[in-house]
Amino acid sequence: MSNNVLEPKRADETQVEMTQVVLPQFANAIGTVFGGQIVSWIDICAAVAAQRHCRLPAVTVSIDSVHFQKPIKQGHVVVLKSRVNAVFRSSLEIGVVVFSEDPILGDRVRAVKAYCTFVALGPDGRPAEIPRLIVETEEDKRRERDAIERRKQRLLVRREEAAG
Repeated sequence: MSNNVLEPKRADETQVEMTQVVLPQFANAIGTVFGGQIVSWIDICAAVAAQRHCRLPAVTVSIDSVHFQKPIKQGHVVVLKSRVNAVFRSSLEIGVVVFSEDPILGDRVRAVKAYCTFVALGPDGRPAEIPRLIVETEEDKRRERDAIERRKQRLLVRREEAAG
């Protein structure tokens, strides 16, 4: 590993795959996982991708565009996949996709997707500059373009909320 923490990193170096089993304590009265539990796992998975990129502590700024597409049943395996989509000066966007896997049949369906924004913190606890992202594939480039557009929208909403 390089000593230069600002050395650019490839998007694929930030990939994280995490699994959880939906145990009874994670399920509601109808036998599906609580949405808040899924959001908690999304936050953890994204945090690992953010820290992998920054090599600094990174904190959650927002989790948005959380779309619950399919319910995840008790007893199923939850597979979360995250990776950095775009990097700004001290912040970055991470995309997370959540799958539900039937442990008996092995069938896997996409259940949730979300976008998380994190800010890296330096030793003084203030936002710190982070390495730029090397985007190599057409998919990486598309993810970065889309993330830049979502960031513009987030900043616009933030300005409107501050003014209103």
